[in-house]
Amino acid sequence: MQGHRDGHGFVLRDDGDADIYLPPNEMRAVLHRDRVRVRIARQDRRGRPEGRVLEIVERPPQPIIGRLLHEAGIWLVAPEDRRYGQDVLIPKAAIGAARPGQVVVVELTEPPALYGQPVGRVKEVLGEIDDPGMEIEIAVRKYGVPHEFSDAAIGEARALPDSVQPRDRAGRVDLTDVPLVTIDGEDARDFDDAVYCQPAVVTGRGKKPNGWRLLVAIADVSHYVRNGAPLDVDAYERATSVYFPRRVIPMLPEKLSNGLCSLNPEVERLSMVCDMLVTAQGDVHAYQFYPAVIRSHARLTYTEVAAILANTRGPEAARRQARVQNLLDLHDAFRALLKARERRGAVDFDTVETQIVCDEAGRIEKIVPRQRNDAHRLIEECMLAANVCSADFIGQGKHAGLYRVHEGPTPEKLELLRAYLKALGLGLSVSDEPRPDEFQRIAAATAERPDAEQIHMMLLRAMSQAIYSPVNSGHFGLAYEAYTHFTSPIRRYPDLLVHRVIKAILAERKYQLPSLPTPGEAHEKLSKRLKKDSLSRKREQRERPDRLSPEVQAWEAAGLHCSANERRADEASRDVEAWLKCKYMKEHLGEEYAGTVSAATSFGLFVTLSELHVEGLVHITELGGEYFRFDEVRQELRGERTGIRYAIGTRVRVQVSRVDLDARKIDFRLVREDEDLLARAPRDKGAAPAAERGRPAKASAKRAARQQRDAERASPRPSPMQALQSAARKAAAKKGAASGKPRKTRR
Repeated sequence: MQGHRDGHGFVLRDDGDADIYLPPNEMRAVLHRDRVRVRIARQDRRGRPEGRVLEIVERPPQPIIGRLLHEAGIWLVAPEDRRYGQDVLIPKAAIGAARPGQVVVVELTEPPALYGQPVGRVKEVLGEIDDPGMEIEIAVRKYGVPHEFSDAAIGEARALPDSVQPRDRAGRVDLTDVPLVTIDGEDARDFDDAVYCQPAVVTGRGKKPNGWRLLVAIADVSHYVRNGAPLDVDAYERATSVYFPRRVIPMLPEKLSNGLCSLNPEVERLSMVCDMLVTAQGDVHAYQFYPAVIRSHARLTYTEVAAILANTRGPEAARRQARVQNLLDLHDAFRALLKARERRGAVDFDTVETQIVCDEAGRIEKIVPRQRNDAHRLIEECMLAANVCSADFIGQGKHAGLYRVHEGPTPEKLELLRAYLKALGLGLSVSDEPRPDEFQRIAAATAERPDAEQIHMMLLRAMSQAIYSPVNSGHFGLAYEAYTHFTSPIRRYPDLLVHRVIKAILAERKYQLPSLPTPGEAHEKLSKRLKKDSLSRKREQRERPDRLSPEVQAWEAAGLHCSANERRADEASRDVEAWLKCKYMKEHLGEEYAGTVSAATSFGLFVTLSELHVEGLVHITELGGEYFRFDEVRQELRGERTGIRYAIGTRVRVQVSRVDLDARKIDFRLVREDEDLLARAPRDKGAAPAAERGRPAKASAKRAARQQRDAERASPRPSPMQALQSAARKAAAKKGAASGKPRKTRR
């Protein structure tokens, strides 16, 4: 069951077919996340299968988070997650020490019924809604993120030493004299990778260097986190660290993540080293893995390294004089690796990532774009090289393991992308079995166009999401035949597994996965999503799980678990960021901002503010008194009378009109269009007279009124990605979409 904040719901089918709509009266006795058996009764007016609940198969334990209210002598909790749809009644004896208005965690004692609300008791008091960090406390419980380590794991961590012991050095290469350095952000607290580079003779017998020796040293977490031990069980359950503004929920206890396994400067640490020889063309000529003892010679930041590379005589270089030549060698190797990336045709789009800067009270001070410089790219290329060597080493060793798999676009997404490119008249398209360089070629060819941002966004949205899998299908975006994650075992469980497999191959033995906990809800959701994906179905047909060995099936389950929990962490982080942005925008109600359309849908436009980097919706009823057609192919709204078009990348000016903190949604009102947009509209329409554009015709006014009524009756908006996925499904079902002919919006 997936509830909806308006009272209705949907049944997500196990067989991956279309979701079944449940009207509000069918939702009275069921809860969000219940497992149910339903019968399809009819098709509703929107053509969706509508169901009737026959049986509640399973009701998983699901604590509900909400605010405790006292109304007319009745105690109840209003769920923070509006998908639950019903308030929970609380007997007075079950409220404990909670006070009205506080955020609490409720455990159900009586389920909902057709004619009765659910009943529960207060299990935990989180605090006041305005307490700093409350949005994070809510999110970790809302998404089921494990946030407390077990007593056994804490005890095991406490028993570990504070530093490298003499016995730990046995069988390791001593690299403490090699000037490895860490390069991270200013606010980083755990350092899991260190790098070093020097010129070297890679090919031939000459004495003149014609390449580089590149060392990537990664914290050896597997030395301390034993297979199947309490620390390992907790790490697997989390699968990843979760990053929120001003707080991190780590995969490992702080003694490990910020201490014993963090490559802090001027202290000895255990590591696994990928030692590579890189040619002048950027190819890895040879590599080897080995355990080592290292000592980081400096803790550098991206900003500092970028300044040194830009000016070797500046103040930053003067402070790090001993490291300047090493950094220059590292930069030379990076440029060679970058050339190899370009030859492969790896996809490389410039996207804007934002960072939320909060004050001590947890309130947003500002939202700023993250600036990527050469130091960021330098470390990224070094890590990519080490990851590729790891995947190759596991493949050469014929050992099972987890690859980072990124398959090409699905046929549905390809159909939508082709139709979009054809409608633009670019003369460029993609093949049935596209290669990454086809996407990169389109991006390069359109880089100077005014609508380049719109085109690049559509190229990105045609991509699939990467997952972890023991079946190596390559990495489409990076254009690698085999790729895995090796470089962040402090914060990603798949990296820890890769380290264990590499150690097993080095020792000429077999690594055996520990007994893993039963997969959770996130695992099931991702598994169903992959079943819907046509390319994944092809992969499953090639390598059916029931034909795989029990060992590989266990790896398949581990990969699904890690992939699903990665999604869960992303959803929880986005939820917190959305809450903070809504709280921030409540202070700016009525203010006007310049923005850019980030998505066009049948119900309106999503606009991202240029100054604040916050996204909100301009509902279709706010676009003026005319009828707008939604063009699925071009992904735009076009005015029937004026010819004004709103597509991804269109610049507009909006006013903040409404903020819904509970729903994490921001609404804008269109103030005026960009002057270029107004000037282009007559040409798009066919030079409609300015006087006609000044006032709506009677027919258009009637259509606009009808469109407004239809929009108000429609279900509340999905996310921009959901809207685009819906358009992709429709485009695949209706081949005529490729013709570019717009159609009227139907709801």
